[in-house]
Amino acid sequence: MIDLFKHAARKGLFLFDPETAHGMSIAALKSGLVPACAAPLDKRLRQTVAGLEFANPIGMAAGYDKNAEVPEALLKIGFGFTEIGTVTPKPQSGNPRPRIFRLVEDEGVINRLGFNNEGHDAAFARLSSVRGNGIIGVNIGANKDSDDRIDDYVRGIRRFYSLARYFTANISSPNTPGLRDLQARESLSALLSAVLAARDEEAGKSGRKIPVFLKVAPDLTEEGIDDIAAEALSHALDGLIVSNTTLSRDGLKDQRQAKEQGGLSGKPLFEKSTAVLAKMRKRVGPDLPIIGVGGVSSAETALEKIKAGADLVQLYSCMVYEGPGLAGDIVRGLSRLMDREKAASIRDLRDSRTDYWAGRNV
Repeated sequence: MIDLFKHAARKGLFLFDPETAHGMSIAALKSGLVPACAAPLDKRLRQTVAGLEFANPIGMAAGYDKNAEVPEALLKIGFGFTEIGTVTPKPQSGNPRPRIFRLVEDEGVINRLGFNNEGHDAAFARLSSVRGNGIIGVNIGANKDSDDRIDDYVRGIRRFYSLARYFTANISSPNTPGLRDLQARESLSALLSAVLAARDEEAGKSGRKIPVFLKVAPDLTEEGIDDIAAEALSHALDGLIVSNTTLSRDGLKDQRQAKEQGGLSGKPLFEKSTAVLAKMRKRVGPDLPIIGVGGVSSAETALEKIKAGADLVQLYSCMVYEGPGLAGDIVRGLSRLMDREKAASIRDLRDSRTDYWAGRNV
């Protein structure tokens, strides 16, 4: 049934512009039109990362459920965890439309949304109504017109501390002017110090220490990777998410859409993001959790991220092309790959191709 829905939904949704189609997919999940399709439980795919127990390693990346409208529905269609946001303290409309573009030949997406969201209060109200115990992360960001962007991240920690299972500080979107400057070492140190101090203060009040991840861009120099790794380790960050969208347009078939400004995601991002992931793993060592994102479209690409150094994997853009059953398909495929690899745990396969990917120049 999910395959029939996949083909019918893609054909129908592609009749609409991408942003309208996205809204329709959210509405379908809200209404229950997307059939629940829980991924089978396979103990070999279970693992504890940053103190959280994940039933499977496949997560929905931030950007899809910006306003926390459908986290529980996503967990019912195969995802082991999901991440809402990016949310900013104040609501903001983002950049002018059109601002999402499909590159169908490449199975990619370019977006220049600009952190469009309904703000902290709206997302908090929706998350407060969630009754399940699934893992829902909160991706926090800064308003475009903020006078103090670091304080916006601190406000996100404090606002959602009672609800988030983990936080992601998103400093890597290319669509908010100057945001990626926070990846520079001095600025990053100030950000991490403030965010983690706020987290520790809230942990002292509540008795619960919520993990904080940092989401970084794929468009990093070797020096930039060095700096982020050093700051992550020196601040005892809980983990990294590698990576956000890219400004690169290398190798695209659709040269017309390639001229659009914004971040590129989907299949064209796979090699670049996986190489940066592996380079980061080499820098931070074996203990710091890393979530791999970028171009995951199958069980094989998900496992390749893990072999490159990821503990967990997220996807979003490839679901545009593969349909809502993608997470469940990947989890079932991973079980088959575990059989082939004769592995007792997916953790046993992590880092088995880190050297290969870290040596790639992309």
